[in-house]
Amino acid sequence: MSTEPRFFATAPLGLTALLAAELRALGATEVRAGPAGVAFGGPLAVAYRACLWSRLANRILLPIARFAAPDPEALYAGIRSIDWSAQLAPGATLAVDFISSHSAITHTLFGAQKVKDAIVDHCRAHQGWRPSVDLKQPDVRVNVHLERDRATVSIDLSGDSLHRRGYRMEGGPAPLKENLAAAILLRAGWPEVALAGGAFIDPMCGSGTLPIEAALLAADWAPGLLRSQFGLFGWRGHDPALWQDLVAEARERAAAGLARLPMIAGYDRDPEAVRHARANLARAGLEGRVRVERKAVDEIHPCHGSGLLVANPPYGQRLGSEDRLESLYRTLGSTLKTRFRGWRASVFTGTPELASQLGLRPVRRYVLYNGALPCTLFNFELKREPVPGTDGPAAEPESAKWRPVPPVDLESGGARMFANRLRKNLKHLGRWARHHGIACYRVYDADLPDYAVAIDLYAGEARWAHVQEYAAPPTIDPGKAEQRLREAVAAVSAVLEIPPAQVFVKVRRRQKGKAQYQKLGASGRFHVVEEGGLRFWVNFEDYLDTGLFLDHRLTRALLRERVRGRRFLNLFGYTGTATVYAAAGGACATTTVDLSRTYLEWARRNLELNGLASDRHRLVQADCRAWLEEALRSHERYHAIFVDPPTFSTSKRMIGTFDVQRDHVELIRRCAELLTADGWLLFSTHHRRFRLDAEALADLRPEDLSRRTLPRDFARNPHIHACWEFHPSRCGPGVNPAAIGVNSATVGCSRVSSA
Repeated sequence: MSTEPRFFATAPLGLTALLAAELRALGATEVRAGPAGVAFGGPLAVAYRACLWSRLANRILLPIARFAAPDPEALYAGIRSIDWSAQLAPGATLAVDFISSHSAITHTLFGAQKVKDAIVDHCRAHQGWRPSVDLKQPDVRVNVHLERDRATVSIDLSGDSLHRRGYRMEGGPAPLKENLAAAILLRAGWPEVALAGGAFIDPMCGSGTLPIEAALLAADWAPGLLRSQFGLFGWRGHDPALWQDLVAEARERAAAGLARLPMIAGYDRDPEAVRHARANLARAGLEGRVRVERKAVDEIHPCHGSGLLVANPPYGQRLGSEDRLESLYRTLGSTLKTRFRGWRASVFTGTPELASQLGLRPVRRYVLYNGALPCTLFNFELKREPVPGTDGPAAEPESAKWRPVPPVDLESGGARMFANRLRKNLKHLGRWARHHGIACYRVYDADLPDYAVAIDLYAGEARWAHVQEYAAPPTIDPGKAEQRLREAVAAVSAVLEIPPAQVFVKVRRRQKGKAQYQKLGASGRFHVVEEGGLRFWVNFEDYLDTGLFLDHRLTRALLRERVRGRRFLNLFGYTGTATVYAAAGGACATTTVDLSRTYLEWARRNLELNGLASDRHRLVQADCRAWLEEALRSHERYHAIFVDPPTFSTSKRMIGTFDVQRDHVELIRRCAELLTADGWLLFSTHHRRFRLDAEALADLRPEDLSRRTLPRDFARNPHIHACWEFHPSRCGPGVNPAAIGVNSATVGCSRVSSA
């Protein structure tokens, strides 16, 4: 059981899944989302980071006591029994927030008064002083949540709600809360658009909340930097030095982020709204960096070749009736269709029926709440016009994209059987995936012999299907194989409700030599998907694989759980997904080595996408075996190493060739020499016929983790990968651990080699 403190972050309705992902990226452990917020673990620094960096939370609470409180007397006794001298310094002021649900004490003001009396009586009896109440800006804010007659008492480290950044003093008649605006931007895909250099436009910006939050996100600017007061300042357990270190780091990141801020603009036809927005921009320190102008929707033009437009038009709930707003939505839709081709667009509304007036088909929709009002965020992709002189868009690589096929009757014979199996899999695996927060998973894997395809479902700002056909044997009639593939693809689009343009088809054949590295196309189109609270760039068209091995989901999670405060090496790093997990898990330094410049650039973009790029995370382009020798000569040492080599590899830049079956013993042994005395090595391979030479590696005590790291959605294919863990520190008699490592006490995270 973890001994680290546990915290609780409250959040508006509908934001807890996003908040859980955000907290994981900030280094939180044991993250559990509930209806009212997210419980999480970690050292005090994690809670401080949440106060400083969370764009979604309302409050960060530190629970200090839990007890039964079936009546006022039990509540008073439980509160008075707490050692308040550890929480309040003499002379401190306090305020009490009291929430009751399904409990005997229903009057919150009465409950808050009872809590206040108990704290005052404790301090007077045990410390000889009486705390004063300050409801506006107390030194310590105490939060008591009574749920089914059980009280949870917490110190509110945030003080005022975190959605109050400090920049918005002026607002229109119905402004968005700042954390809801941030959630809209995240669901709309703004971080990846900004990272790619795209622009941002809000055509109805009101008081400027969306453009300001867009700038803070794109600039990697901690929203807490704009606040002058936090509840943790007056708490007796506060660590000022820790806080100042985190603030200094955040200021450095913000300064660097502002230098690369993309084009961001807000427009509104109301001159008073424009005045409010400009005043808020000035308070946020963004004057001159974000443009706000008076324009009507039909006067707006793109300020950049590509980007994201996010609109929060009136709903007809508080700002006018629906019939008067229909023409506004039609005008917005016309503007998007005629002027913003090649852009993304998102419209947030509390009256979804009005969205039909846009005349656009959404690729994704999300339900979010504006207070208690359920609202819908519609995401659109505005396709570019055909290139002049052609009959349509540029042709897709035939090996990656499904070509137009004649209509397929899904009610006939085998097609119906396949569609039913896919529907059944989707029902069961979809329920499992939703329960575990899994957005990308395998939904079918050659379940029916006649339909030998693997189907992976990916989700991010849209949904995609990645279909891989296992090459049919020569004994199968090619025409029949082609027809079955057509039926499978048609069923994928119909059953999974994914547009045909978002279904990608490839044929997997056994690859030899350089063939495995050749590109299938050059579309350059990347998309962002979600996994484990992190985000990753994937490409469905240009490569045989997408950039994210879904079968390694549990392997990556295992790495994240075990690398906190440790130096991590990712050898044959591919697109750096394991490195992102390690960095998010709190690795103090990482090194990712791969021969491919393309993959390392992909890895860099994955780190940046999650706000994890820094000098602590090195990306090294090198032949991995040659780099190993150099690392050994320069006395590199790591606490954890992940090695996932290709089955076979050759290149002009390599020394010889690499065959995982032939060369794995030497590779594992050389890696083990880089480990600290208490370090461990995780080795994995996708070679279906791989056999570990356990006898040659017996002294490293290999532990087979293949079954443990096999996700449920890959259960039909248990040989998709093999995985072993090695511990040099467990060497048997006669083997000196010092010969393959060094004392971990001599290897601190302050040392990062420049090799």
